[in-house]
Amino acid sequence: MNTATDITQSFGTLYYPKSALVFYESKGLSKEVYVEHFDMDKNGSPINAHPLTEREAQRLAKALHTEKNKDRAFLQSEGILPTAVLHINPGTDKGAVLWHTKSQRRPLYFIEGLGIPSGQAFVPAMVWQADKNSLRVFALSSDRRPTANTPLYCAPFFNIYEDGRVCMGSVSIDIKNSASVEEFTRAWEDYFFNSYFSHLMGENSPVKGNCVGLWKELIATNRTFPKEMLKKNNKTLKNLLP
Repeated sequence: MNTATDITQSFGTLYYPKSALVFYESKGLSKEVYVEHFDMDKNGSPINAHPLTEREAQRLAKALHTEKNKDRAFLQSEGILPTAVLHINPGTDKGAVLWHTKSQRRPLYFIEGLGIPSGQAFVPAMVWQADKNSLRVFALSSDRRPTANTPLYCAPFFNIYEDGRVCMGSVSIDIKNSASVEEFTRAWEDYFFNSYFSHLMGENSPVKGNCVGLWKELIATNRTFPKEMLKKNNKTLKNLLP
């Protein structure tokens, strides 16, 4: 016997009809317009026809205005611009942010093949550069806010190319056009630290020494990140500015 399976929960966000507008127009040279508003019942059928009220018209105008201005809100601050932000380009198409974070303890995830247990560990101070689709990361030797001449170091992680680009693998990136600069930076940090580190990009280690051994020790001991292990990449912050 064939049985039906309800798969609607796997569709993502579902939208249901709430109301409908019908526009009537008179014939003749002097055209007049009349708008009728319908509620929708649970089956999606129009009911309760009535003339569009002023309150309903205002609610519709507000919704349309909000939708129109979503793109304009991209990378706008929720208040005072965070001090961690170093440079910002708010354009929707090519919007990008450059920011830094201090040394901090973060949960890190490694694939089983690396032989490194997932767990909490200290990471160095970092510089992040991202647009809606891609991310570059670098390390800093100090928690101080960097300047244009601050030297950058290779980010001491797996899955990162020599130029700082992060290979996100199968991670699905979804940065909304309405994201504030705070939402944008939080989202990228979460994408980076919540994905699994799996392999080195290229033949060179991103640290002075063995990268696997370093993270094994940091996970096991909970010691602060040893700055002497950072490897210079001959770039300064001004190299990242447009």
